[in-house]
Amino acid sequence: MGTQDQQEQQSARVMSGSGLHVERRFATAGIHPYDEVAWERRNVEQTNWKTGETIFAQSGVEFPVAWSTNASTIVATKYFRGALDSPARESSLKQLIDRVVGRYVAAGIENNYFASPADAEVFGVELTWLLLHQMFSFNSPVWFNVGTESPQQVSACFILAVDDTMDSILNWYREEGTIFKGGSGAGVNLSRIRASTELLSSGGTASGPVSFMRGADASAGTIKSGGATRRAAKMVVLDVDHPDIREFVETKVREEQKIRVLRDAGFDMDLDGQDVTSVQYQNANNSVRLSDTFLRAVEQDGDFDLAARADGHTMETVRAKELFRQISEAAWACADPGIQYDDTINDWHTTPESGRINASNPCSEYMSLDNSSCNLASLNLLAFLRDDETFDVDAFVAAVELIITAMDISICFADFPTEPIAKNTRDFRQLGIGYANLGALLMATGHGYDSDGGRALAATITSLMTGTAYRRSAELAEIVGAYEGYAPNAAAHERIMRKHASANEEIQTVGSMDSIVRERAGLEWGGAIERGALHGWRNAQASVLAPTGTIGFMMDCDTTGIEPDFSLVKFKKLVGGGSMQIVNQAIPRSLKQLGYSGETIEAIVEHVAAQGHVVDAPGLREEHYEIFDTAMGKRPIAPMGHVRMMSAVQPFLSGAISKTVNLPADATVEDVEDVYFQGWKLGLKAVAVYRDNCKVGQPLSSGKTEPAATAVQPTEVRTAPVRRRLPKSRPSVTTSFEVAGAKGYLTVGSYPDDGPGEIFLRLGKQGSTLAGVMDAFSIAVSIGLQYGVPLSTYVEKFTNLRFEPAGLTDDRDIRMAQSIMDYIFRRLALDHLDYDTRSALGISTAAERTARLDAEEFAQEQFAAVKASDGAQGIPAVAEPAGAVHSSAQLLESLQGLVADAPLCLSCGVKMRPSGSCYVCESCGSTSGCS
Repeated sequence: MGTQDQQEQQSARVMSGSGLHVERRFATAGIHPYDEVAWERRNVEQTNWKTGETIFAQSGVEFPVAWSTNASTIVATKYFRGALDSPARESSLKQLIDRVVGRYVAAGIENNYFASPADAEVFGVELTWLLLHQMFSFNSPVWFNVGTESPQQVSACFILAVDDTMDSILNWYREEGTIFKGGSGAGVNLSRIRASTELLSSGGTASGPVSFMRGADASAGTIKSGGATRRAAKMVVLDVDHPDIREFVETKVREEQKIRVLRDAGFDMDLDGQDVTSVQYQNANNSVRLSDTFLRAVEQDGDFDLAARADGHTMETVRAKELFRQISEAAWACADPGIQYDDTINDWHTTPESGRINASNPCSEYMSLDNSSCNLASLNLLAFLRDDETFDVDAFVAAVELIITAMDISICFADFPTEPIAKNTRDFRQLGIGYANLGALLMATGHGYDSDGGRALAATITSLMTGTAYRRSAELAEIVGAYEGYAPNAAAHERIMRKHASANEEIQTVGSMDSIVRERAGLEWGGAIERGALHGWRNAQASVLAPTGTIGFMMDCDTTGIEPDFSLVKFKKLVGGGSMQIVNQAIPRSLKQLGYSGETIEAIVEHVAAQGHVVDAPGLREEHYEIFDTAMGKRPIAPMGHVRMMSAVQPFLSGAISKTVNLPADATVEDVEDVYFQGWKLGLKAVAVYRDNCKVGQPLSSGKTEPAATAVQPTEVRTAPVRRRLPKSRPSVTTSFEVAGAKGYLTVGSYPDDGPGEIFLRLGKQGSTLAGVMDAFSIAVSIGLQYGVPLSTYVEKFTNLRFEPAGLTDDRDIRMAQSIMDYIFRRLALDHLDYDTRSALGISTAAERTARLDAEEFAQEQFAAVKASDGAQGIPAVAEPAGAVHSSAQLLESLQGLVADAPLCLSCGVKMRPSGSCYVCESCGSTSGCS
């Protein structure tokens, strides 16, 4: 449908009598969705990559052939209910979907949503079809709980409230613990608590919010989340005008300094280290609420007042720019605090008469009233791309209608952790529909993530999603009534609907695809406003953009939430165990859409398989490079590219966006300030940053388990390093080399029994200046070696340096070099480091690489079989050591010598990758804190 008449006809058909009429759009009449697909039995086994320990095993689980091994593993390990090896244990995707969908259909009938039993039946069949074909997924609590004997908790996002009383503070601890125990997270604003400089009625001074954060942090670290090994997820917010704001801003900076001191003293301070529990405030994301008044004072270099909580009088006046600088310095140093823009958030608030929006959930996408919750569902955008690479608007609209209906029905039967949360959720019925795979959709359709076309398509799809959701919400209000809190907020709610619709008209479209989507979105917003003016809306909120970590894997998505692709090469599990690395399937799809021939596409894909990027790929035009830019790698998307994308879609969301803007390690405090300030200017509701390697507690994947640390005395005396000189006569080896036609000689002098202690580097036809630089460099490295700097440290730092001359070498073990330095230190590693150390650094001899390829022959055969079942025809595998790489993060490191600053999964030991504001494990689906 693309005209207003068609849209009106559709709206008329879905309403019938006093209930909802549901038309069959996806499933085939007379055929159950399960009978339309091929099924197979699989054995699911999950091991910890670090220890080899089996952490899960279930045989004979049933899944569609089209579902990847990764997706079936995630579902079997995370969502199947019942004790392992018991008859009650679920063993088929059919059982899981039937359990959940059956409860939704029954609740819809019980609460008079449907015009007839036949409509209820079609609703269930259509919902089943969408889930079966991985076109959307509910959030994890739905799969955990719905249809089981457990409490029917369906919400993943919670916001609590704390007042300035001891009873309220202690109740906050209790409520948070209850939510953590159930596997979810919560956020809270502590700004009502008096500052540490304010007086108590007893005559003493208050403790201040930061002191109470310690107790809450300890509680979260003890309870963990859902009884699992991962940390609980929580958000702590403080308003910028609170007198304790500077102490709040500095909390994590001081703790990060403590971590560094303890690490240097020999304590185990990794994320899962045995000594890290002594560090405080590590279980929460911290955010500062910035007001427009404060940010205008920053802009004008003016003063800003910090106000007492008890009576509002000014306790201190500060220079706004200095405080903003302090916030940015802290975020630069340790990634906290993030920013929430208070006036922007509350300007888009549909229910202001019922209270302000003070806080968010842990990932900052759900923002609503205190003591409330939100259940989420996410669409797989790539699933709505037709074979001709156009977006299926009608199918997308139909899916949103079904999903929003189901999400609203769930509130009718849902259980909640506290009575205030239950009351507010039932009174305001906040929903959070969103999407995943935006990055893959943009790449497949030939749009750069940081491009006008990419932003326009993302904005129009987001507008269409939320406009359709609110139109359906208005239709549901006509059938079962508007939300309880609607009446006093009617004018405000309608004002926000008109703001959304107005923003849709302001989108600057670039191509035919986004123009078609925007036109349809305008019709949906018109219908939403027209029906809402008559009947109100069923839901105070409709949409957010969540991280979609675990459910993204369930849907076989390449990218999560609003994120771009992490890398162009992927980690893929094999049915028989083990893993392979493949090129992102969106690349050949995109190249075909761009008009490249089959042979050129094959050559480009092979280049990506070998290099991990498209730079200098044979036949690829430079103007198309931006389409294949990724979050990390050779051509990373600039930080402001992420901010601009967030700005494009923010006007079309009820809530906000879970996303961290990643900055390179060499980013400055000014760069952080720019992101935070531009976030306000561009209309974001929240933004967070992460500068690579700014945290100590992010363990790197070395591929081998380190021995346990021995007890270290805190009073250990640290002595200065001692230089160990080489003897007068020492063995040495000179190696001649050639890199891209440039010739040189490397001489290495060694200790008689203990490796290299000096190097000499001479280049052919070098002038006196270059000769002097090479001599100075050689002396610096030689002295470092003699003072005990490990050769592996030099290898890690100097390999993959890129500058001319670069290219082919005359060394059979190192066929390509990024520079002379890259060659020199790879040669040193091959000559003087042991196999395990070199393997961890990704450096091998030609013989070793050949041996590994031979060992992978069986895995390659497995992969050929998997390609047919997973739809990966024509996608070459990257030749990597079997068992050496277990995630896209590790793969990117192995290809390009980069370090993905991400934690290891505490369940299976695999290096995780970013997903929204947290991290997700590609092996087992665990997240670093977000539900």
